[in-house]
Amino acid sequence: MLQVAEPELSGTAGLWVLHLNVSGGLARDLLLAFTPAEGPVVVNSTEEGKAGKIRLPRAVFQSLRGQAVRVVVTVVNIQQLAMFQEDNQMGQVLDDTVVGIVVGDRDISGLQDSVHLTFTHHPLPRNVTPLCVFWEPSKGQAGGWSSKGCVTKTGDRETICSCDHLTFFTLLLNPTLDRSMAQTLVAVANAGCGVAVAFSVFTIAFYIFLRCNSKQFRSEDTLRINLGLHVNLVSSLLLLNLAFLLSSGFSGRATPGQCSALGGLTHYCLLCCFTWMALEGCHLYLLFVKVLGTYIRHYLMKLCVIGWGFPALVVVVAGAIGSYGEYRIQMMDRQTVVFMCWINSEHLLVHYISNCGYFGLIFLFNTAIFGVVAWKNCHMWRTGVVQGHHKTWRVVLSAVGLFCLLGATWALSFLPYGSSSVPMLYLTAILNSLQGVFIFIWLVILYYPKAGETTGSLSNITRNDRTMAVSQG
Repeated sequence: MLQVAEPELSGTAGLWVLHLNVSGGLARDLLLAFTPAEGPVVVNSTEEGKAGKIRLPRAVFQSLRGQAVRVVVTVVNIQQLAMFQEDNQMGQVLDDTVVGIVVGDRDISGLQDSVHLTFTHHPLPRNVTPLCVFWEPSKGQAGGWSSKGCVTKTGDRETICSCDHLTFFTLLLNPTLDRSMAQTLVAVANAGCGVAVAFSVFTIAFYIFLRCNSKQFRSEDTLRINLGLHVNLVSSLLLLNLAFLLSSGFSGRATPGQCSALGGLTHYCLLCCFTWMALEGCHLYLLFVKVLGTYIRHYLMKLCVIGWGFPALVVVVAGAIGSYGEYRIQMMDRQTVVFMCWINSEHLLVHYISNCGYFGLIFLFNTAIFGVVAWKNCHMWRTGVVQGHHKTWRVVLSAVGLFCLLGATWALSFLPYGSSSVPMLYLTAILNSLQGVFIFIWLVILYYPKAGETTGSLSNITRNDRTMAVSQG
C-alpha cells in the first residue's frame, strides 16, 4: 500500500513548497490540491471549484519497491518572484500561478498513465483559449512554454491538463486567433502590400516627372532636398513591401539558406524605413528649430549613406550570429502556425533591440519634433508671419502627411495590447501597408499641379521661418 509521511509545507511571498516522503506499493494514485494563496496540501478529495487538483498516477511510483522518495510540489506566483518570463509570450498565465512537481532525483517522462492537473477558474472570456503548457528550459535563450506531451480538456469553470511527464506546469490563456483568421490577416497584409508597391512606384514616377518638368524643382535647393528625402523613404517602403511579399510567399518552400537571406533582406528593408523616418525628423529639426547655419555640403548624399548604410551594418552583425531563418507565428493551439522568413525564435533579443528599441527611440524623437513644428506653425500663422490664404483641409493634410512621414502608424505595431487584439492586428496591417498610399496622395496634392504655389509646402514655411529669425537676430 502507498504510504505518505512527513508532509512539510513551507512558504514565502509568492512561493509555496510541499515536501512529502512517499514509499511502498502500487495501491492508489496520490491526490493533492493547491491554491495560489495557501499552497499545496495532501487530500483524498477536494471541494469542487475551490482549489486546483493534482493526480499523480501510481505508475510514477512503480519503481519504488518499498523505498522512500521525496515528492516536492511547488506553487509559484511568477509576478511576485519574476520567474518563468517568456520573451515572445502572447498569452497570460492563469492567476500568475505555476505548479512544479518533482519526484526524487529522476527525470520522469513518457508516462502511459498521464499526470492530471485541474486548474479552476471563473468562466473565461470568449476571446481567449486556455492551453496547458510546461516550462522548457532549452527553448529560446532563456526558456519558454511548450505544450508538447500535454492534452487540454476545457470546461466552464475548470481545465484539466493531462501530461506524460513531470515538470513546472501552468494554464496559458491565449488570444483567440485561429487558422482561418490568421490566413485572412495575412491576405489583408499581402493585398495592402501589393497596393503599397503600386503607389510607391507612382510616387517615384511623380518625383521623376517633377525633376524633369518643374522649373521650381531645378531652382530651389530646399524643394529638391525635401522631395529627394521623401522619395528615399518611399523607396525603402517599396523594398520592404516587396521583401515581405517574397518572405511570406516563399518561406514554406525556401531552403534554410534562402530563408535566412530573405529574413535578412526583410530586416534590412525594415531598418531602412525606420532610419529614413528618423532622417525625416532630423531634417525637420534643421528646418524648423535650428533654422540658420543648416547648409551642409552634399547634404542629400550624406543622408543616403546613413539611410542605406547603417541598416546594412546592423544586418551584417545580426547575420554573423545566425539571427535569420524560419520564424513561426503560433496560434491558440500552438500547432497551427504561419511561417515567415524573419529573425528566428532563438535570437528574438535581436528583434527587441534592433526593431522595438530602435523604433521606440525614433518615435519619441519624431513625436517631439512634430510637436515643435506644429507649435511653430501655429505661432507663425497667429502672428501673421506667413501670409496668404490657408485652407483648413490643406493644413490638416500637411499634419497627416507629416505624421505618416515620421512613422506614427508603426507605433500601433509595438503597443503592448496590439498582439492580443484582433481588430488592432487588422488596423496595424492595413495602416502600415498603406503608408505609401498616404504619402503619394500627400505629395501630389501639395506639389501638383500648382508647383509654384508652395503655401502649404515646407520650402515656403522654411523661407518665412528664416526671415523671421533674421529679423529677430
